[in-house]
Amino acid sequence: MSSPLVARTAHRTLDVDGVRVFYRESLPERADAPVLLLLHGFPSASHQFRRLIDVLGARYRLIAPDYPGFGHTEAPADFTYSFDRLADITEGFIQRLGLTRFVMYVFDFGAPIGFRLAERHPEWIAGLVVQNGNAYTEGLSDGARDFIALRPGTPGAEDTIRDLLTLPGTRSQYETGVTDPELIAPDGWTLDQHFLDLPGRKEAQVALAFDYHSNVERYGEWQAWLRQHTPPTLITWGVNDPFFPRPGAQAYLRDLPDAELHLLDTGHFALEDHLPQIAPLIADFLDRVWS
Repeated sequence: MSSPLVARTAHRTLDVDGVRVFYRESLPERADAPVLLLLHGFPSASHQFRRLIDVLGARYRLIAPDYPGFGHTEAPADFTYSFDRLADITEGFIQRLGLTRFVMYVFDFGAPIGFRLAERHPEWIAGLVVQNGNAYTEGLSDGARDFIALRPGTPGAEDTIRDLLTLPGTRSQYETGVTDPELIAPDGWTLDQHFLDLPGRKEAQVALAFDYHSNVERYGEWQAWLRQHTPPTLITWGVNDPFFPRPGAQAYLRDLPDAELHLLDTGHFALEDHLPQIAPLIADFLDRVWS
């Protein structure tokens, strides 16, 4: 019996506008393999995709960068942390790599970054994989709305954000809504917390939290983009997500009625316990849309 293919993965850096961007890239057997750009969420980094890259990277070219303020990417001390700037750096990263067409996987923070890229370069987007990446007001829980409403200078606002940046707060994002917590390895939240505790990282996350309202204000524009361009779309969604509940997944069908929707009985980081279900869906989707 032949052994299953396990991807070789390169770990590299690129300088983009003074930011040293770290990224992981699988090395598939075929030079013309379909390309999947993996945009990670908060408070994680490209390491959240390690297992997915191992499973799919031998057949497909998977590329996962760390944003400024996350993972192994190094930004200058005067970097301005906003979602526009994260999109600027990600855009420059894509251009430095010479990518001109790819399927884009958007998760959590990856959605507002990814939709900014899609608006700027619709020709890049061969398809979307959406995993708990919200673009609709009905996809915001009451807790998420309260968090997004926080503003600098409001008494207690920064303390509320910083409470989420602790180890219990990080761990809860992985375990809340999961039916079997024993399936969630501790490596993810432990590594996330390591990076959060680096100098300057919590300040970066506070700035991004205060800027999150800029994403909600652009939801209408992103929905219009979806209706205009109708990209092939696969949606896999953990329905017990405490931030982005089930209606956020179903709302996509309003603008993309042909999208493929899979609702999963898990929480925010659905890949952690549902990789065996999600990976084959992504492989089938890539095979169908890449032509």
